[in-house]
Amino acid sequence: MALLTPTLPVLLTSSIVAHDAGVELKDEEARLFHVIESVEQWLRIDPELSIVLCDGSNYDMRSMLTQRFPHARVEHIRFQNDPMKVKLMGRGYGEGEIVRHAVEYSELIRHAGGFTKCTAKLWVDNYRECLHGWNGKFLCKGVFLDAFTPLKPTLFHHIDTRFYVVNSSFYRDYFLNAHHAIKVNTGHGLEECFRDIWLSEHMQHAMLPLYPIIQGVGGGTATYYSNTKKRVWKENLRLQIVRKNKKFAHFF
Repeated sequence: MALLTPTLPVLLTSSIVAHDAGVELKDEEARLFHVIESVEQWLRIDPELSIVLCDGSNYDMRSMLTQRFPHARVEHIRFQNDPMKVKLMGRGYGEGEIVRHAVEYSELIRHAGGFTKCTAKLWVDNYRECLHGWNGKFLCKGVFLDAFTPLKPTLFHHIDTRFYVVNSSFYRDYFLNAHHAIKVNTGHGLEECFRDIWLSEHMQHAMLPLYPIIQGVGGGTATYYSNTKKRVWKENLRLQIVRKNKKFAHFF
């Protein structure tokens, strides 16, 4: 049974200075614009939200946040990620370090005992609907391939780490060091690391039963996401098919 909707802060993981050379969006002013846009959109979704903005490039946004959102509850923390490690391991490694820093130093997260994580520059239009499935521990989007192909077995490919909801203790126990298992040379990113942990720990009943409508600009592509009605319908249909699969029904 789902618990009451949590009053958890939204953690936005940011790096105004792009240490990963593989991203398309490198301009700092553009990256800053889209981070502020993300804060604005989250407050549109829920003006009462608490937001933790953690930047891994030590970029100070306090004055801009205070000026743009004087009545909002926005906590800004920053630190310097290891640029060389991010260059070698990719932005997934940097993101893991940002979440680790926020879990350790954010007062809002410490007080709430958990958080909703979203990559900065993004927001989730149906956020409140997604929270209806909250179980008090972990809630995420699983990505499945070949669900529409009857001649191929459906494949649990990865967990979408752009957006998830998690209890702080649960995160520390299972995902705090997930980014250390990234293998860049084989394309084994943070998303696959989360999947491996899910499978090895036999996790159950923590996947979203609906498609989270993630909007905003992807740093890797420097373009806005497109979530047409047709795509949302198709992805929700995919989830219905996967949930009826005996192999994956207990995931939801």
